Amino acid sequence: MKIVITDLDQERTTEEETVAEAAGVQLVRQQARTEDEVIAAARGADGLLVQYAPITDRVLEALPTVRAIGRYGVGVDTIDVAAATARGVAVSNVPDYGTEDVSDHAVALAVTLSRGIVELDRNLRAGTYSLAPVKPMHRLGTRTFGVIGLGRIGAATARKARALGYSVQGCDPMREAGTTTEDGIAVRTRDEVLSTSDVLSIHVPLTEETHHLITTATLARMRPGSLLVNTSRGGVVDTDAVVGALRSGQLRGAGLDVFETEPLPDDSPLRACPTAVLTPHASWYSEESETELKRRVIENVVEVLAGRTPRNILNPEVLGSAAG
Repeated sequence: MKIVITDLDQERTTEEETVAEAAGVQLVRQQARTEDEVIAAARGADGLLVQYAPITDRVLEALPTVRAIGRYGVGVDTIDVAAATARGVAVSNVPDYGTEDVSDHAVALAVTLSRGIVELDRNLRAGTYSLAPVKPMHRLGTRTFGVIGLGRIGAATARKARALGYSVQGCDPMREAGTTTEDGIAVRTRDEVLSTSDVLSIHVPLTEETHHLITTATLARMRPGSLLVNTSRGGVVDTDAVVGALRSGQLRGAGLDVFETEPLPDDSPLRACPTAVLTPHASWYSEESETELKRRVIENVVEVLAGRTPRNILNPEVLGSAAG
């Protein structure tokens, strides 16, 4: 059996190689970014490990031997899952490898913005020894922290924000407004969360429904001077709308780890926003999360190719045909 890594921006593949060797699988690493490159790189493959490469119906049609796809991460917005399902190809992700890491990062961004850490640092280095640029500043315990999306990462973020003293609320299409979560987080409507939160943290997948969930109109419904944090997917937030809100003061600050175009373009207007704290899609990372991700992504594919049920699968109905 042959498994092809279509693309990967991490240097090592030690974990993948260990699992492949134990399973008697040939592992080939490529660096394909376009449909044509994926097709050329993965001919004859039984399984694919994908980071950002597009796996479309056209790609799958050109690679009839592929029976399983594993995504390095949680989101599968670059994989046509419906097309894969129609062709009997199993699609797996690793939905919980970075729960603690991403939620840590989201809360860190929120606190950094709330305390004006980056702005104070920049001003001090430039010779300004003053609190004036970050006033007014408030205690975390007087602020309301809103979470959009109460899945694994959103729920973890809510718990950690509450532990710091924030009053926490959230919304999720799978939960009824007026209830509370298992962790005691108040569930509100999206409009309530938008209009009554001082900090808004986004934790939703990128789908047709969530693309540009945060727009100029959405931001206008938020409290003036509030903070926005996004560690989910860049396309969930309208970049131009955020830039406009930062410039007008409707947003006091934004902590963004993901962007509509990655890497963030050199000419992105976000780079000129002094109250934006930007990190390079780093929220998923710790040594522990990276090791777990790399091991589990290939384990899922190996299990499918061996005719067994993987730990994680998005379309279990194909398992009979995917086993070959």
